Amino acid sequence: MMRTMNILLSIAITTGILSGIWGWVAVSLGLLSWAGFLGCTAYFACPQGGFKGLLISACTLLSGMVWALVIIHGSALAPHLEIVSYVLTGIVAFLMCIQAKHLLLSFVPGTFIGACATFAGQGDWRLVLPSLALGLIFGYAMKNSGLWLASRREQHSAHTAVTK
Repeated sequence: MMRTMNILLSIAITTGILSGIWGWVAVSLGLLSWAGFLGCTAYFACPQGGFKGLLISACTLLSGMVWALVIIHGSALAPHLEIVSYVLTGIVAFLMCIQAKHLLLSFVPGTFIGACATFAGQGDWRLVLPSLALGLIFGYAMKNSGLWLASRREQHSAHTAVTK
């Protein structure tokens, strides 16, 4: 229980600090801060951690962006037939899920996060992509710096207990 609380507190501290920094970076670079937080969320939610989780999250976010653009541009081919958009959305949603049989695309929520960010960004992938990517890197830094801090605190506690 105490170890779990130490990890949670450490991740909370580093996430708080880096979230503030991300807000400043996003504004400074003209990026979408909310999309960056979606990138952070993707890393935190991915069942894989470390570099593997970062890679899987990146691949799924990117694939979601591509799928969203397929829906946006595919729907634009027949704007007077709304049914085309609905059918296309259903087919693409199926494909977004079935692609998870491939390891690098196995995190389905990441795919949907990437698609949602692209829709919310009105298809402006040139703005959404760097926002998600930097946010993903910040998420990696938040969690892993928190885990590092927790291990340092645990080592310090163990050392203190031994010297008493």
